[in-house]
Amino acid sequence: MPNCHPLVTQLRFTRQSFLDCITSVPDEDAKKRINQMNCLSWTIGHLANQENHYWVRFAQDIALYPDLNTLVGYGKPASTPEKSEMMSAWREITAKADAYLDTLTSEILETKFISTERVFPETIGTMLLRNIYHYWYHIGEAHTVRELLGHTDLPVYVGDMSTAFYRQES
Repeated sequence: MPNCHPLVTQLRFTRQSFLDCITSVPDEDAKKRINQMNCLSWTIGHLANQENHYWVRFAQDIALYPDLNTLVGYGKPASTPEKSEMMSAWREITAKADAYLDTLTSEILETKFISTERVFPETIGTMLLRNIYHYWYHIGEAHTVRELLGHTDLPVYVGDMSTAFYRQES
């Protein structure tokens, strides 16, 4: 991993915590909805969708998975996509996102994305924090869904910190 900004390190730790929670879930369980809760495969795509918007489309002007928002976007009708498809999208999107995230500095985090249509209301740093917090919300939700499905092999909620230890911002 390159010498990246500490917040990018935290996002990567958070992503790994998410993967630790959902990787062992069988495909059929990943598509199960409990009452009004979204299924785990939807959650995978939903988090990929946010990273796609922020770090691929807005940051790099790349149109990757343009229909993902329709399937798993905020406020869209519930869906139960295939876990394998959502994992594939998540992996491709986060890999493409990392190319941008590796360039972030404290100075860049204080700026805003500007498109031909608008200036974004939040700084890039605030968007990065929003992305991290969004993951943690859904990690907690995923643990709950797994418990309700009867899974007993849940990982530690916040696990090994050896890759995300505190270091002073440089």
